[in-house]
Amino acid sequence: MKKQYIEAGKITGTHGLKGEVRIDPWCDSAAFLCRLKRLYDKDGKEMKIVRARPHKNIAVVQFEDITKVEQADLLRGKIVFLNRDDARLPKGVNFIQDLLGLRVEDADSGEYYGELTEVLKTGANDVYQVTKDGRDYLVPVIPDVVIEKDIDGGVVRIRPLKGIFDDED
Repeated sequence: MKKQYIEAGKITGTHGLKGEVRIDPWCDSAAFLCRLKRLYDKDGKEMKIVRARPHKNIAVVQFEDITKVEQADLLRGKIVFLNRDDARLPKGVNFIQDLLGLRVEDADSGEYYGELTEVLKTGANDVYQVTKDGRDYLVPVIPDVVIEKDIDGGVVRIRPLKGIFDDED
């Protein structure tokens, strides 16, 4: 089941003297996080964003009513969440959280390969870690291999490359 609120990052410290915080983004980029108008704390309380900008690999964010470094410092270490309704994802792009736990099966035969347990960011393309019976397999996320991602149906259908699930040399 899709969660409405998704972990977006962690406040790692303050930035400057006017209450800005540094957020380590757990999404695609700091720029993606900076496009949002609000974030939420773990209790669902809205944290309205007044100003946000990417800085290197982090987001520098000014929240409404946080105007002093002492106030901002109290937020250090907190996890921030985004509301999935506030995020605009391109077609075919999914939240990693929605992929974790999906069944992975053969697109043609329906053979069960395991559960999607992690999405690895490698640069060229993502890689799905599929786990079955305590053993991990790595599946490249490329069009020839990942045929369908049916989030609502709870399944990813693939045509695996030779050697991924069998013990060929």
